[in-house]
Amino acid sequence: MASTSRIFEYFVVCGLGPEIRALDGLKGFHGAEEMYMPAFIDQFPHSGHALYPPPPPQLPTCVLPAGVRIYSSRLDANDVSTYPRSYPIVLTEGDGSKIYVSCIAFRDPICEDIIEAYQIPVNSFADKCICFVSHSPCFQVLRDALEEIFVLCFSPAGCSKPLWDIISHVVSNVPLPTPGKDRVLFAIDNCLLSAETPPKEWLPHADISFQPLVQCLDVDKLIQLFTAVLLERRILLRSNKYTLLTLVSEAICHLIYPIRWQHVYIPIIFSSGVDYIDAPTPYMMGLHSGVDTSTVTMDGVVVVDLEYNRITTTEDIPPIPESEHSFLRGEILKLLQPNVVAIDYMKINLGSMGDYSLRTATKSWGQDHDFQLRLIFLRFFAQIMSGYRNFIDNALPTGFNAQAFLKKRSRATNQPVESMLMIMQFIETQGFLDYLERCNNAEEFTNNLLDKLQDATGRGQSPLAIFPSHVADPEIITIADSEIEGSEPGNRHCYKSFPANARTEEQEEKRKSILALVGGASKQVPSSPAVRISGGPKAESLSPRERAAERERMVLDIKVKLQRDYGFVF
Repeated sequence: MASTSRIFEYFVVCGLGPEIRALDGLKGFHGAEEMYMPAFIDQFPHSGHALYPPPPPQLPTCVLPAGVRIYSSRLDANDVSTYPRSYPIVLTEGDGSKIYVSCIAFRDPICEDIIEAYQIPVNSFADKCICFVSHSPCFQVLRDALEEIFVLCFSPAGCSKPLWDIISHVVSNVPLPTPGKDRVLFAIDNCLLSAETPPKEWLPHADISFQPLVQCLDVDKLIQLFTAVLLERRILLRSNKYTLLTLVSEAICHLIYPIRWQHVYIPIIFSSGVDYIDAPTPYMMGLHSGVDTSTVTMDGVVVVDLEYNRITTTEDIPPIPESEHSFLRGEILKLLQPNVVAIDYMKINLGSMGDYSLRTATKSWGQDHDFQLRLIFLRFFAQIMSGYRNFIDNALPTGFNAQAFLKKRSRATNQPVESMLMIMQFIETQGFLDYLERCNNAEEFTNNLLDKLQDATGRGQSPLAIFPSHVADPEIITIADSEIEGSEPGNRHCYKSFPANARTEEQEEKRKSILALVGGASKQVPSSPAVRISGGPKAESLSPRERAAERERMVLDIKVKLQRDYGFVF
């Protein structure tokens, strides 16, 4: 039977709330050319829900990172920029756990009471975002379910039940599948959806395609990005597509398995958060390529432009040692360009002699390719960390005898220790030290695929031997469709805008009081723009001690804002 945990923890609607303020903090409506702060509008269940903590307060600014714009028109079939956009985002909680959010952003009519209170032109529209929130990385299921709800809402045929009744049934009744044991089937109106997760003995669940990563970056750029992430540099991804920023961030985090990214992780930062790029701590962040970064220094930041296959940085990234680099590059090329790699091979059936990755030559990119790419990187770790278990020493402060490990590698490869800069930096990272700590926790680390792979390789076995040879067919768990009291067969529910959820009496009173205050107040006079905190006297007018103090103040300010806006604890 499936677990009691649920796939869908919350359904949330974000957009223009009753308290309108511009991105620079000014309250009120200041024209359609201004961008406004997004807010929570609706959610199910309400925050008093017992199973899960409420959605993080920064969710609205994360799902609408550019802010909310006001428009005079809705969707224009001839203008792609007006189309709804579907994209995932990932948030990181203070304890390092991730929250996965599937989003659809679209233009929706502004509520009449808000239009009246703020004297916004009638028939105006604003950005709105509907979201499914989950702690499970079921990206595809979250997206499929959300898109079906969106289509039901705006389809001329409507839906068979009130939309929020359908939403509440899905959120309340669809369980999270037990890994490798069962498959959950559920329906949204007449659309049948399914969800399952891989066995615990497999690679960690990654319900994404790795194809966008390998399409955006060539092999050498991919390895360069991988190395920078492994060495915990400051990484800034740029793209004009939110989906790419999230998928590439998630993909690279899976490729460094069994190492875990231990630092700031914001696949999509909101447009007004550009100052975060100056954060002194390692981070992985994504920023829309349309956002100006001329106000930040970028010193030491590894900037990855996904649209142009370009990586720039002011600091050198030490290369992976030649033998492991050659293996990694060759295996990736075999997977990505099998017809070129195998062009000299005899065109006869050699049966089991054929390489697994070469046998995917005629297939379009799919889950087999995702699995093979992840296995290539795991095999890389098995090589570069060869024999590491012999040097775990809990008597040392780090728990690892790095000098002895490097000397052993030097003898084995006939390379001087001084040439191993990349490995020297890697074994000093927080990610590597975290891995060693988990190795000591037998209960948490029972399925150590790296150790299994190193042992299998030592016995001359195939890398595939570390995975279960047979996986039983999953048990099918069907979630019955909801029966809504009072619904009549043939009665359809149609909507011209995304409907509001039934508000509590307290929520309704609060909304009315906010709008009444706005309606009774005169239009605010805009104050002068706020001075950037990171500003101050010009650097050349400061003494070295003053410059150091200014830098320390800037660092503290960025850390405070990261903690306030994203919940990161330093």
